[in-house]
This record gives sequence, C-alpha cells and structure tokens, in this order.
Amino acid sequence: MSLSFGFIYAGILQWKTGETPKQRLERLMASQNPLEEDEMSLPFVDRVLKPWLRRQIRAAGRLAPARSIDRLQRNLVRAGYPYNLTVLDFLGIQIVSGLLCVIVVLYMLSLRKSAPLGAIFLAAIAGLVGFMLPDFWLRSRVRQRKAEIKRTLPDALDMLTICVDAGAGLDSAMLKISEKWKNAIATEFGKVVAEIRIGKTRREALQSLVERTDVPEVASFVAVLLQADQFGLSIANVLHNQSEQLRIRRWQRAEEEARKVPIKLLFPLIFFIFPALLVVTIGPAIPILLRIFGEMMR
Repeated sequence: MSLSFGFIYAGILQWKTGETPKQRLERLMASQNPLEEDEMSLPFVDRVLKPWLRRQIRAAGRLAPARSIDRLQRNLVRAGYPYNLTVLDFLGIQIVSGLLCVIVVLYMLSLRKSAPLGAIFLAAIAGLVGFMLPDFWLRSRVRQRKAEIKRTLPDALDMLTICVDAGAGLDSAMLKISEKWKNAIATEFGKVVAEIRIGKTRREALQSLVERTDVPEVASFVAVLLQADQFGLSIANVLHNQSEQLRIRRWQRAEEEARKVPIKLLFPLIFFIFPALLVVTIGPAIPILLRIFGEMMR
C-alpha cells in the first residue's frame, strides 16, 4: 500500500513540475551538466526502480540453458519484440514467474498444513507451469501476428500495386505503406526499407523479411518478386498477379472457415442447447407421466 502511495506521489510531483520542451531545452543549455541534470529530473520509478528490476530480470535470465536462446530469439523476432523484450529479459521473466508460483503454492499449502512431500511435488509442478506460462503467451503472440500478416497482406499488395502503377519504386511503395499503416506487415516493410538503406541488397532484405515473418504467403510473394527482379520482369505485373492470387486464397480460407462452423456448433448444441430444449418441452409432462406409471404399477 505504501509503495502504491509512493508511485502516486511521484506521479503528482511529475505532473506539478511539468515543463514545455522549449523550457526544458533552455534549462539544459544553461546547465553545466545537462545529462546528469536531465537524468535526475526523471521520476524515481523511471530512474531507479525500472533499471533495477531490468537488471534483476537479466541476471535471472542468464541462469537458463543456452539451447533455449535460439528458439526464444526466433519467437521474439516473429512476435515483433513485444514490449521491447530481449532474450535475457524473457528468460528472466520465465524464472521469476516460476519462482513466484512456487512461493505462492508453498504458502497456500503451509496454511493448510499439507504433507511435506506432497507440498514439494505440487510446488515443483507449479514452478514448471509458471516457467512455461510466458512461453505460452509468446507463442500466442506469434500466432496472432502471423494471422494479422496473412489478413493484411492482400491489402498491402493492392497498395503496393497502386503505388508502383503511379510511378513509385518498390522501396518507396513499401516506405509509404510503413508510414501510413500501423500493423505488422507495415512494420515489416519499414524494416525492409531500413535494411536496404543501411547497405543490404534488396534480395537480402526480402529474405530477412521471410525469416522474420515465417508466413507461407510472404515467402511465396518474396520468391516471385526475387525471380521477377532476377529475370527483369515488370514488378507491376507481378504485384497484380500476386494480389489477385492472395485475394483468391483469402476467399478460399473464408469459405473453409464457414464450412467448419456446423462442426464447431455440434458440441454446444448437443451438450448445452438440446438438454435445455428437452427440459423446457418435456419437463412439464414428467410429473404427469410419473403419476400415470405409478397408477399402472398398482
């Protein structure tokens, strides 16, 4: 409770001492040690608590086995680096989550005065579950991002086609999409343009796009695009064909999902809706039937 009041008080102080960017620039220019003064002007939470917590998480992350680092790195890249987490940050979160689950389970079992062996066994299971929970969350983020890329790629290709038909280059069209849109495919296009600007070839940047996304539609699009670039074909025609094929695939996926609806509705119909209907329709007649059967048995 006191820590919460401390955070609220720090936020109120920061709100009271707010200054415009111009005033802050003038204050720093007039100071002899602008960097130190700028750091000290930050609230206590951002200046002390957050860096300390990040150091502890990183230290805990170094205890994880080395074979998990490559897999986590790929998943973090495909998830788009949620919350700017690094591999060590994520491993530290896993370890901290497992330890918290162990502590909570041991505390609850101590209140119930359970047997020591049973408590240790349950605490070990809770620690394993707590360690795996962040990994489940990361995998769900990867699946969500892949689904978002699949859903928005046809529209992105349409926009690329419009920009190329208007006379823009492929890199300029990708940059325009990354500036106008705020989704996963736009972010990936922006990374492609950034890699090309720092010296990578277009082939290397597009291959990095395939590795980051791990989406078959993106891999197919990049393969066709690289072949067209290699053989000197028209990029506009290739984009037209690819956007048309992706729209057809999206329509086919929608039809496939629509055909799955009756099967998905079968379970709730059998176990939830049909019993309720039977109770409503046959329920009032049950006392009468029981009375008739009782008289017949006599």
